[in-house]
Amino acid sequence: MREAVVVEAVRTPIGRKKGSLADVHAVDLSAVVLNELVKRAGLDPEVVEDVYWGCVTQLGDQSSNVGRFAVLAAGWPETIPAVTINRACGSSQQALEFAAFAVMSGRAEVIVAGGVETMNRVPIGSARKFGEPYGRTVLDRFGVDDLSQGIGAEMIAEKWGFSRTRLDEFAALSHERAAAAIDSGAFARQLVAVPRDGGPLEVDEGLRRGTSVETLASLSPAFLEEGRIHAGNSSQIADGAAALLVTTPENAARLGLRPLARFHAGAVAGADPVEMLTAPIPATERALRSAGLSIDEIGAFEINEAFAPVPLAWQAETGADPARLNPVGGAIAVGHPLGASGAILATRLIHYMRDNGIRYGLQSMCEGGGTANATIFELWSQN
Repeated sequence: MREAVVVEAVRTPIGRKKGSLADVHAVDLSAVVLNELVKRAGLDPEVVEDVYWGCVTQLGDQSSNVGRFAVLAAGWPETIPAVTINRACGSSQQALEFAAFAVMSGRAEVIVAGGVETMNRVPIGSARKFGEPYGRTVLDRFGVDDLSQGIGAEMIAEKWGFSRTRLDEFAALSHERAAAAIDSGAFARQLVAVPRDGGPLEVDEGLRRGTSVETLASLSPAFLEEGRIHAGNSSQIADGAAALLVTTPENAARLGLRPLARFHAGAVAGADPVEMLTAPIPATERALRSAGLSIDEIGAFEINEAFAPVPLAWQAETGADPARLNPVGGAIAVGHPLGASGAILATRLIHYMRDNGIRYGLQSMCEGGGTANATIFELWSQN
């Protein structure tokens, strides 16, 4: 089978709740990263055969195949198709895996994968205005009245014995690491500024410097009266987009491009839909088996910080080195724009691997409904 490589990866800064990107349409935000992607690669967009685009809440601004209209908003040839993919929070990670599979199978030579979410304009939970998202049969099967990610996070904290203090320590560390990454310029080469009235957004704006266990102590539990999960140890509502260019090593050479990383292995897994957020654990195990690697051979991990217990439980079960877990912070610090987050994690991870000479990196994303994707990249080192 042919190999798939990522030759370029770019993302917007992540806009915070009611922040700088709140007035930007999802299609227009997507167009920013699409055009920056081909600009950095030095490619005519005409070589792109298809665009796979993740988006979760496909209502309102994000309806009508947002991927296709992003292509048109970018001014690309109307002959370039696109499809919008929904695997909950893993939508753009799944888009990336689909792109890799298409290239590896010989179905295509050049695919763009990525995603978008404008949570300020299409709020989380919007689908409930139009009906019952899960269906009564599913709820009856599992003996619940609702499937809540927040309650799932509380269940994980209880099951693994994480105190509120431990969760808040992790949340504070996310802010600390994100601040260090921003201040060191670690994100500079992966970001594209988003034009807007009042000046472009050039940096992730959800960061709260000085966040500590003490400052988080004042926040009230969000889901249970005596609970441990609150706004400060959960991911932030956010807006953002990211895109990656996927091709074969041979085609990259023909186009004069040098790959950043090789798609090494991927997996998807399902788990308890009530706990909901534990599937990154079996997904990681499957990806490692497929790659023939051990957890200790992975030099960096991006495990989405939907809620603090998620990466903590994942780390406890996998035995991964905590120093390698989310080394530049995560969604607690800068936000989780649902349909974009998989591509954002991939972009951060691949650039971090390149900047630090790390051979293998793994990302995983918990997803609504109790599923998860896991993807392993290998740094491209061929001359």
